[in-house]
Amino acid sequence: MKKVFVLGISVLFLWSCNNTTEKSTTHQETENHAEHQQDESSESIELNNGEKWLVNEEMKPFVMKGEELVNAYIQDGKTDYKTLAEQLKDQNTQLIRSCTMTGKSHDELHKWLHPHLEIVKTLESETDEAKANQIVLSLQKSYQDYHHYFN
Repeated sequence: MKKVFVLGISVLFLWSCNNTTEKSTTHQETENHAEHQQDESSESIELNNGEKWLVNEEMKPFVMKGEELVNAYIQDGKTDYKTLAEQLKDQNTQLIRSCTMTGKSHDELHKWLHPHLEIVKTLESETDEAKANQIVLSLQKSYQDYHHYFN
């Protein structure tokens, strides 16, 4: 089920990233690209010759808002993790829709995004509050990882 979810999100992300009026992508090309991205997500994220990768400005607000939601959840001692998961899903959807990145920076961002989406999905389906709190800490770490590799 997780692989189907990730593949679905990958296809949506890739479609959004490559959705222009000048370029048309066939279903098979999208599937091949999604499989390629899926394989890459198991690799470690690399820096850009020791520097952070640049992320397009239109994408940054959705990452920042997601991080803000997680940090506020932790700092305020909130307990409604289901609502947090929904809010993060919304930010991730908007992030995906706003993607215009290409090339190596795009590929490296996928390596961060795929595991991040999985953590949100796990939080969404969690039923134990103690486990949910650990997952929220994993999300906080995920955003820290983002800042380590992306600017």
